[in-house]
Amino acid sequence: IEPGPNDVLLQMHSVGICGSDVHYWQHGRIADFVVKDPMVLGHEASGRVVKVGSAVKHLKVGDRVAIEPGVPREMDEYFKTGKYNLSPTIFFCATPPDDGNLCRFYKHNANFCYKLPDNVTFEEGALIEPLSVGIHACQRAGVTLGSTVFICGAGPIGLVCLIVAKALGASQVVITDLFPERLALAKELGADFQLKVTGKVEPKQLAKKAEDLLGVQPHVAIECTGVESSIQTAIYATRPGGVVVVVGLGSEMVTLPLINAATREVDIRGVFRYRNTWPMAIAMLASGKVNVKPLVTHRFPLEQAVKAFETTRQGIGIKVMLKCDQEDQNP
Repeated sequence: IEPGPNDVLLQMHSVGICGSDVHYWQHGRIADFVVKDPMVLGHEASGRVVKVGSAVKHLKVGDRVAIEPGVPREMDEYFKTGKYNLSPTIFFCATPPDDGNLCRFYKHNANFCYKLPDNVTFEEGALIEPLSVGIHACQRAGVTLGSTVFICGAGPIGLVCLIVAKALGASQVVITDLFPERLALAKELGADFQLKVTGKVEPKQLAKKAEDLLGVQPHVAIECTGVESSIQTAIYATRPGGVVVVVGLGSEMVTLPLINAATREVDIRGVFRYRNTWPMAIAMLASGKVNVKPLVTHRFPLEQAVKAFETTRQGIGIKVMLKCDQEDQNP
């Protein structure tokens, strides 16, 4: 494979499995993104540069890089205003019809490959992708010094939101989940309070429980499940004038207490992936300000991809990492 002038060819090293990868594998579509032809999965990735396009200045052969999977195809108004993640024609790894990077060698736009410092591992480089969702969510939410934060869901995305909220100075974070082992990891990662959700509790009751734990209503709620009742809980829990950020995606239509939110001036904000987060994420990892290493619970060589996907599908562990370099299976 020869890279184009602005591309680099990468030998892939570590690729994390995302819930969306599993969903495409199992169901062949997510909303309007439908798999019509064979598609390579994988978009949480890092690798080593093996060939450099003729116009590329900032990278050389041997550089270790983290890959930002979304590359705008045109300089439209979204690109010009810095909101390139919203460009309708963006290329995005493993979103049909665009191939992902769960493979041995992969070609990518060099401007969206970021050099990793020596003290940041390939796996940390791959984890910048989910970490970026947490960064963008916390930025959209306005999390800052002293914020109180309510996070719904302690899967990989809920946990990165927790890590980032704490790094940005959130004073207290309460997090919910159905599974005690996920809440236990959330506690290790810095959650001040953990709330185990059972099917029987009404959204208003759960919101009250969160308030009782924090002593106040949270400034911010970050919803990472996509479950209707959980989004309702997020709205009820948030203090007047606060912000709810919707990160998790579930069914297309949900019934929400919109008037409750409106009359209390609770802003409901959407999140679509991320933008301009890789440099910040690399700086946070290199400085030790954030630690994402505990998120990786399972590792498989690329040859055992099906077993790795099955592990994620069953909800075992948190982040499953596939190792694509036969010569180097280290983190």
